[in-house]
Amino acid sequence: MTAEATPSLVGKTGGPAEAGPSVARGPRVRGTAYPRYVAGKLGGAAVSLLAVLVTSFFLFRLIPGDPVKFMTGGRQVSAEQLAAYRREFGLDLPLWQQFTDYCGKALTGDLGTSYQFRAPVMDKISEALPNTLLLTGTSFVLYTAIGVLLGTRAAWRNGGLGDRLNTGLALTLYSIPSFWLGLLLIIVFSVGIGPIPGLFPTGGMESGGEEGFGYVLDVAHHLVLPVVTLVAVEYGQTLLVTRSALLDEMGSDYLTTARAKGLRDDLVRRRHAVPNALLPTMTLVFINLGRTVAGVILVETVFSWPGLGGLFYQALSVPDLPLVQGLFFVFAAAVIVMNTLADLIYPLLDPRVGR
Repeated sequence: MTAEATPSLVGKTGGPAEAGPSVARGPRVRGTAYPRYVAGKLGGAAVSLLAVLVTSFFLFRLIPGDPVKFMTGGRQVSAEQLAAYRREFGLDLPLWQQFTDYCGKALTGDLGTSYQFRAPVMDKISEALPNTLLLTGTSFVLYTAIGVLLGTRAAWRNGGLGDRLNTGLALTLYSIPSFWLGLLLIIVFSVGIGPIPGLFPTGGMESGGEEGFGYVLDVAHHLVLPVVTLVAVEYGQTLLVTRSALLDEMGSDYLTTARAKGLRDDLVRRRHAVPNALLPTMTLVFINLGRTVAGVILVETVFSWPGLGGLFYQALSVPDLPLVQGLFFVFAAAVIVMNTLADLIYPLLDPRVGR
């Protein structure tokens, strides 16, 4: 075969002559994978938010009770006055019209007016949100750090006494209802029992009359028992997920190679095993972040904490339909948004995701 014939033959058989355009197309195809992945996740989140909006309207209309009668405070009122209340809050309109009005306003950020507070729902949520973030945000940081630390140590010493104690305690506390544990802590550490004096307030966020640094200490004093309750109940989930993920990684070849190179066990765990094992924990962290905004209704109610959870309980007892709907939407939206953020960040941590 002559040298002159070689180029034409190579070009026809799909060798180097065609490799250039094919290679050039590769990065462009891979480059569009992540944007498509992002678009799909954002579209799914939008559909989920729309479903929550519809569900929040119809679900709470199944609650027994007449909000108009609650607004009268039990007083004897005429039928004309009741009709006037219903007309004021749009309860005399057909259900389909109430639904379209609700959706139209919600899309503009208007979640309606609270029946019992006679104030915009968004204003009440804005007032209570910082208190919830203080309580559940503090708890979130503590139980995430404790769960990751203890889960890592338990997995690395799998089967040992420390592993069995940590796992057993985590499973026990995780299975305890948070409201029951909160009531138990109030009885023991607030009321006092036997030789244990009452050290902490039974509820609320502040005692009143404090200013400056004294106010900070007062709030921190009220914060102890609710935070302990949430940390005790929630840290076990993070511990178990971290432990399970790290156990899956421990048999990997790259860890054996790292040890063969002479790296200490602490370095192998910290630099190689833990970063890869934290990928499943990352999803759990974002889910818990969403729950941080939502608050913990039972714990806030038990400790009379003036947050979103306590506000939701108050609204359910009326029922204050606009406030219940607005809070439910905020709770669900927080979880959906955080789950979506976790999905969007995951491919950046592990390039195999989203391909």
